[in-house]
Amino acid sequence: MRVAVVLGTRPEIIKMSPLIRELKDRDIPYDVIHTGQHYDHEVSEIFFKELNLSPPEEHIGVGSGSQAEQTGKALMGLEKAYATLGSDIVLVQGDTNTVLAGALAAVKMDLKVGHVEAGLRSYDLRMPEEHNRRLTDHCSHHLFAPTEKSAEILRGEKVWGDIHVTGNTVIDACMQNMEIAQEKSRVDIPGEYVLVTAHRAENVDDRSVLKQFLDVFENIPGTKVYPIHPRAEKMFKHTGLYSKLKDITGMKLMKPQGYLEFLMLMKNARYILTDSGGIQEEATAPNIKKKVFVLRESTERPEAVDAGFAEVVGTNSDDILNAIDRFEQDGWKPEDCPYGDGRASERIVNIITG
Repeated sequence: MRVAVVLGTRPEIIKMSPLIRELKDRDIPYDVIHTGQHYDHEVSEIFFKELNLSPPEEHIGVGSGSQAEQTGKALMGLEKAYATLGSDIVLVQGDTNTVLAGALAAVKMDLKVGHVEAGLRSYDLRMPEEHNRRLTDHCSHHLFAPTEKSAEILRGEKVWGDIHVTGNTVIDACMQNMEIAQEKSRVDIPGEYVLVTAHRAENVDDRSVLKQFLDVFENIPGTKVYPIHPRAEKMFKHTGLYSKLKDITGMKLMKPQGYLEFLMLMKNARYILTDSGGIQEEATAPNIKKKVFVLRESTERPEAVDAGFAEVVGTNSDDILNAIDRFEQDGWKPEDCPYGDGRASERIVNIITG
């Protein structure tokens, strides 16, 4: 059996890194294929070096483009890569265009597909990711659900693949890499700070939403650390709001950070404002445990909400600031990590080799 591990974005590299290590440790033949969906070096290639991973065997230069262009280029490139490498089973993770293309190319070549982090749903049809994850779930042979709630969703949709509750590999990654981060991380923010990330198209492509975010940042006292994604920076500049963002008291804009640096930023933050899905999970890791205010109208991580880690606050500045005020006044006591014990990768490899 030869395993193809398909990656395209920063979160996929991080979440699949424990699986790659597990395959390597067991001497299971595998190849890493990088589609290049995140084509900026600072948000992609650097992660392979930081996580001590070998460079991908195949690199497909998907780059920028429309949703259809990215998916189509990835489909064509992955089909060729699977044939060249002699892949038998394809592992994809999450909900990106790379994931959908990786799964579709595989099933059309009669290869088995394993979907890591299956069964997540936001039920927000504005999000391209919602369509990607649903379609991938319904053409996968193995569905690796991070929680029982995700597994219940898959059963309710009557997917035809085998459902396995494994935990989430992101917890494996956080637990494996924190010690390395504490030794190697170059980021050092003195004193307390709030960590901010925002990059989703439905947020940063909307000038009215960006103005709401500016209002929030202006009304949060102290230091705000914002490792700004290239897309977000581009849209702040395009909408004429970038100078206002830079001039906010206490605002510290940074380039996108490496994974180890970002782990330390999360670990040492007072709380986190984000529209990211993965950060909602990472913040629940036993060695991080941070409150997350989700700058979206819905989340496909309800387990993080139920456990008290995440709170969906939308994009209206008053709603966001009111939620932060409640947190500051009432305190916070989260439950245990809802995404597993850090052994998801071990379980997944057991399943595909069993």
